[in-house]
Amino acid sequence: MAEAKSVHVSVVSAEEEIFDGPAEFVALPGEVGELGIYPSHTPLITRIRPGAVRIKRPDQAEEELIFVAGGILEVQPYEVTVLADTAIRGRDLDEAKAMEARKLAEENLGNRQGTVDYAKAQAELAMAIAQLQAITRMRRKR
Repeated sequence: MAEAKSVHVSVVSAEEEIFDGPAEFVALPGEVGELGIYPSHTPLITRIRPGAVRIKRPDQAEEELIFVAGGILEVQPYEVTVLADTAIRGRDLDEAKAMEARKLAEENLGNRQGTVDYAKAQAELAMAIAQLQAITRMRRKR
């Protein structure tokens, strides 16, 4: 049996389908570290952390980048599905908004008085940092 050259990838959020098509390779932030998925990968289901999903399409030299704010990954030998809490195409990321969100989350974490939800502030900080890292990675690719 010939080795498959691509795997079908779907990235969806509650709002919309972000990506649907073939890929030679997919990399994303798994719960315990970076995951790399090639065609014929062993079946897997795991949670994913906020960060960049990198998709290498067979017809493009550059990787496609999608920011996800966590979710679930399901891998079958010829299909990869990313069910994201929130997903944003790399080209749609807004650095100024991400920096402002990071600043606000850091201020909330520094506020030792009263009504701050620390778990929420930590999650917001992690998401803002992951977005800024995705933007940095996109810039390096150009």
